[in-house]
Amino acid sequence: MTREPVPEPSMSRFDLVAAGPGQGHEQSAPATAEDSVAPGNPSVTALREHFADAVFRNRICAGDEDVVYVDPERITDILGWLHDDAEQQYDHLADVTAVDYGGGRPLEVVYQLWSIPNRAALRVKCELPLDGLAVDSVTGIWAGANWLEREVYDLFGIRFNGHPDLRRILMPDNYAEGHPLRKDFPLRGRFSRAEQTRRALTQDPEDYYVPGEIAERIPQVVETDGGEGAAAGADDV
Repeated sequence: MTREPVPEPSMSRFDLVAAGPGQGHEQSAPATAEDSVAPGNPSVTALREHFADAVFRNRICAGDEDVVYVDPERITDILGWLHDDAEQQYDHLADVTAVDYGGGRPLEVVYQLWSIPNRAALRVKCELPLDGLAVDSVTGIWAGANWLEREVYDLFGIRFNGHPDLRRILMPDNYAEGHPLRKDFPLRGRFSRAEQTRRALTQDPEDYYVPGEIAERIPQVVETDGGEGAAAGADDV
């Protein structure tokens, strides 16, 4: 059987990535309330009853994973209720992350919840417009949200109102190229290679290490076969 030749794309995959969002990709239609499915998860049903005006839609992902889209203005009310209500008891926040689909579309903040008593999972999402990338922090509900929200702020630029220590966590505090996981972030960074090299060569170690890490250290000692201590690497050839 002879296969028909596959036409060569006008742009390579690498070129499409480098070109950024909206280049050679079809734009999906925005989701609407009609995209909702009949809730089978008791938590989804209860959410719709308690927060009818704040639950926009729900979906089932990967066959059995319930996803609920809610009003970002009510995020702490909704997540607090899911945490505290005796019927729900979503006591574990497994993750807080974000998704940028590009093309000028809103960014999604994603909360992955788990109820240990009920052995149930629930994913809650809220959408933020590009000109309003801020939502209330949930550190008052789950203390473990602290570093998770910092990571989302660092990599996506989403601010969490009320966070006790909102600053970068992966990139240096003085990182000036933006937020690397945004779709509008250039593949090779915002600065030229020459500028990136210049900044790397002139960086101050104190920007990357705490004083204790750059202070004079005692050489590591390893035991030799004779039982005598030797400084590792002292006279290595």
